[in-house]
Amino acid sequence: MSNLIREPQAANPGVDSPCVDHPCSAIELIITPRSKDLDGFSVRRVLPYHKRRMVGPWVFFDHIGPVTFAAGSGIDVRPHPHINLATATYLFEGEILHRDSLGFAVAIQPGDINLMVAGRGITHSERETAAVRAREHRLHALQLWLALPEADEEVAPAFHHYAEAEIPTSVVDGVALRVMMGSAYGLTSPVRTFATTLYVEARLGPGQRLPQPLAEELAVYVASGAVRIDGTRVEQHQMAVLAPGATHPIEADGDCRIAIIGGARMPARHMFWNFVSSSPARIEQAKADWKAGRFPTVVGDEHAFIPLPE
Repeated sequence: MSNLIREPQAANPGVDSPCVDHPCSAIELIITPRSKDLDGFSVRRVLPYHKRRMVGPWVFFDHIGPVTFAAGSGIDVRPHPHINLATATYLFEGEILHRDSLGFAVAIQPGDINLMVAGRGITHSERETAAVRAREHRLHALQLWLALPEADEEVAPAFHHYAEAEIPTSVVDGVALRVMMGSAYGLTSPVRTFATTLYVEARLGPGQRLPQPLAEELAVYVASGAVRIDGTRVEQHQMAVLAPGATHPIEADGDCRIAIIGGARMPARHMFWNFVSSSPARIEQAKADWKAGRFPTVVGDEHAFIPLPE
């Protein structure tokens, strides 16, 4: 059975910090990610989380690395399917070779954004080029999933690549930032969106403060360093889900890099493995289709695949 995203579940003491325990009105919840194996290497999985399954349209948030691979090794995420969502991949370091069933083969570079729209169904793999694998190399990345609005869940699958130079940048109160998706700080990203969506990356120096952007739902992830919001410290690799209407600035405790995500609140979604949908029946159909081999194969990577989890 699929899990309903947004459904409250039992608390897990010791890994989250509700701000009711602190003199803080700006933070609703602090999430500490769990480690998750991803076809042979480990990632930090922040969303979905048992107390907070979505932030705006964002249903999934993985932090990969930083990790150093020896020559001859690296990532090998075999072909796997998606439905009713879009994936957003962004690299700090390294390279990922994306291939999909539409025929796209793109080496994702640091600073680029790759948006893969699964819609009614797509299959893709994430590997490395022979040149990268032949030497010692590092990988550091964020990968996020967006739930598509119900009206767009079954759109035709698509792939969009945005080079680093296409992503708008600015300096706000001395803080260098990039607006990857949506509109904030007077900038609008060209990256396609389906619902009101926000995704910002910023680098802060010691003591620098960044105003919160406007969004119905908002969260701050600390990729490196630490920040304070309304006096509460958010550590490296934690996500602070901000309280509705909060306007407290994000203040750096030393050098740090953050990702800000959010957007309009979206109705609950069901989730099983790589499938996200408003309809549990649609997820059951996708499971049957993958087991029966009815999804399209990845062009140039036709022979391997990840089996459906049982």
